[in-house]
Amino acid sequence: MRPAFFFVISICFVLTLGYKPVVVLHGILSGAESMVSLVQQIEKHHPGTKVYNFDRFSGWYSLENAWKQVEQVRDYIDQIGKLHTEGIIVLGYSQGGLLARAAIQSLPDHNVKTFVSLSSPQAGQYGTSFLHLIFPDLAAKTAFELFYSRVGQHTSVGGYWNDPHKHELYLKYSEFLPIINNERISPNSTLFKRGLTRLNRLILIGGPNDGVITPWQSSLFSYYDESLNVIPFNKREIYTTDAIGLKILEDAGKITFVIKPFVHHLSWHTNKFVIKEVIMPYLD
Repeated sequence: MRPAFFFVISICFVLTLGYKPVVVLHGILSGAESMVSLVQQIEKHHPGTKVYNFDRFSGWYSLENAWKQVEQVRDYIDQIGKLHTEGIIVLGYSQGGLLARAAIQSLPDHNVKTFVSLSSPQAGQYGTSFLHLIFPDLAAKTAFELFYSRVGQHTSVGGYWNDPHKHELYLKYSEFLPIINNERISPNSTLFKRGLTRLNRLILIGGPNDGVITPWQSSLFSYYDESLNVIPFNKREIYTTDAIGLKILEDAGKITFVIKPFVHHLSWHTNKFVIKEVIMPYLD
């Protein structure tokens, strides 16, 4: 009877504890409606989960300045975190994953336990396939002329455009990615590192058939060198200098890399089989 008693108590505890609330953030040129399939799958596989679907900066507004968006994402995550003192999970898709990461880094006392970065350009972007709707004639080789300008920096993409052939211009003119990566020292550099290292888990998801994130390994914090060779994240300066705490997290076993082939960028958050396999295991 004693083992059975403890079994019942354990089950009651699990049911009482439940799954942590999840905050999901949409990608560029879309909105909260694009994340409905993901929300439904979370609710199906983890009944009772409270899911918050960020509904700001939809459509063309998703091109607004990255810091402007981060400020609202930060406040949103902070407010939800205060409602759930047991801790929350944040999942950001595509551009939303990068904005979410910056928001988490900007919060000194957040209670985000797990951050899931779903096919997000964490190391930057050097491909224009997703921009042809806005800039039909834009080519990667010349995009720096737009993005590393005052006008270009008013767009979210300009903030994380990382031209491997123009690294000095990227460091000098980009007002977003070099800052949150602590590639340029700012008054918030210590905060940005502390914010990331507060995580219990960092889940980085991407795959070679993504077709949008370029290089696709950017979703894993890896990136091109000047010759367009992809440098693994643990060989890059952001890791070797532990600029934002990636080495601290990896040494503690808190980083998980999820690489899945044959998944297009638009399927990560909509294909129920992909969601079940690569996302659901980390939403507990």
